[in-house]
Amino acid sequence: MAPLIGNKKIKTAVFISGTGSNLKNLVLFSKKKLSPISIDLIVSNNPKSKGLVYAKKFKIEKKVFNFKKRVFDEKRLLKTLKDRKINVICLAGYMRILSKNFIKIFKGKILNIHPSLLPKYKGLNTHKRVLENKEKYTGCTVHFVSSKLDSGKIIIQKRIKIKKKDTPKRIAKRVLMEEHKLYPKAILKIFNL
Repeated sequence: MAPLIGNKKIKTAVFISGTGSNLKNLVLFSKKKLSPISIDLIVSNNPKSKGLVYAKKFKIEKKVFNFKKRVFDEKRLLKTLKDRKINVICLAGYMRILSKNFIKIFKGKILNIHPSLLPKYKGLNTHKRVLENKEKYTGCTVHFVSSKLDSGKIIIQKRIKIKKKDTPKRIAKRVLMEEHKLYPKAILKIFNL
C-alpha cells in the first residue's frame, strides 16, 4: 500500500449496493485526524441503494453504474476512478463481482468486508449457513480482493460467539456492529498506523 505523503490523505472510493451503513461509518472515520484516507467518491451498481443518501449528506460525489453493458460500464468506471485519482477502493456491501481485469488494475488496493470468518462461508447467506452447521463462533473479515470470490489475503478478523437463541437476523445485527469497528482498524493496519 502506498505510504502517506505528508498530511495528504489517500483518495478512496467506496462501492455500495445497499443501505450503506459501512459507508457512513467509513466516511465518519475518514474525517478523523488519524485516518489515512479521504472518501472522494461513492459508487453503486444500484440506483435505489439507500446508501446513496450519504453522498448528499456528506457532499461526496456519487456515480451509479448498473452494468447492463458490463464492458462499457467497467471502462467508464475505470475512467472515473482514474480522473478522480482514486488510489484505494473499499467494498462495503457491494453485490457485484469485479472482473479479473479490474482487480488486476487495482491489485492490492481493493479491500472488502465479509460477514464471516473467512475462509469459511464465502459468498451469500453466511449467517444461515453458520447456524445450520452449528458453529460456535462467527464474525467478520476484512481482506484484499483477489480474482477468486472472498479469497484474497486476510487483513484482520473479529470473532463473536453464537448465542443459543440466535437467528440469522440477530447474528447479522451483531456482526454488522463489529464490521463498523473492524473496517477502520484494517485501514489503519495496512497503512501501519
